[in-house]
Amino acid sequence: MIGLPIMKWIWGPGIIPLGLTVGVLLQATAVFLTLRDSWGWQRTVATAVVIALLTLFVEWLGSTTGFPFGRYRYTDLMQPQIAHVPVLIPFAWFMMLPAAWAVTRQIQAQLPGKWATHRGLYLLLAGLAFTAWDLFLDPQMVAWGLWVWHEPGGYFGIPWVNYVGWWGTAVLLTALIQPQNLPTKPLLIIYTITWFLETFGLLFFWGLPGPALVGGVVMGLFVWLGWRAELSKK
Repeated sequence: MIGLPIMKWIWGPGIIPLGLTVGVLLQATAVFLTLRDSWGWQRTVATAVVIALLTLFVEWLGSTTGFPFGRYRYTDLMQPQIAHVPVLIPFAWFMMLPAAWAVTRQIQAQLPGKWATHRGLYLLLAGLAFTAWDLFLDPQMVAWGLWVWHEPGGYFGIPWVNYVGWWGTAVLLTALIQPQNLPTKPLLIIYTITWFLETFGLLFFWGLPGPALVGGVVMGLFVWLGWRAELSKK
């Protein structure tokens, strides 16, 4: 993420898909190895496969029918693709969803009484923590020409229904996987680094100050609450 603006300056905007691919794969690998250290190979691989298959299906469904994100299509810039969905997309879901689980687990543990273990609240918050990232991502990817909305909407050209779809998909995945015994601190670090670099990058390098500020505040709220919970343990 740090190197991408430099790569663009040196080689031009055509390098963005390659740089983005490298960044996503590196972060997905970091998340995979972090989970493996706590969960072991079998559970980590099973989680990655469930996320990959379900998100590939949901993205195919969304780009084909408009449900649940609204009507959009992927361009040909990101290759390879399966059923017109870039193979990289499931890796992007995997690289952030466990981090959102960890942040939510930290926050919820500080709540009083039954709310500290309430499963429905956990699903709700995990979906929100994940969707907060898309306040950066969708405007950025549309600006780079990686996908196109048929009917641009009210959030910097992104339809609001897209965020309902992101939230719903994240909630469904969390409910299916039921993550337990998460390595919360390293995943919280990954969530925090992503928040910082997205905010900084969109604000100073990519010319998207609106999404940078909104995403910076919303995702930053989860960062702050997550670290407040982490530091209160000491």
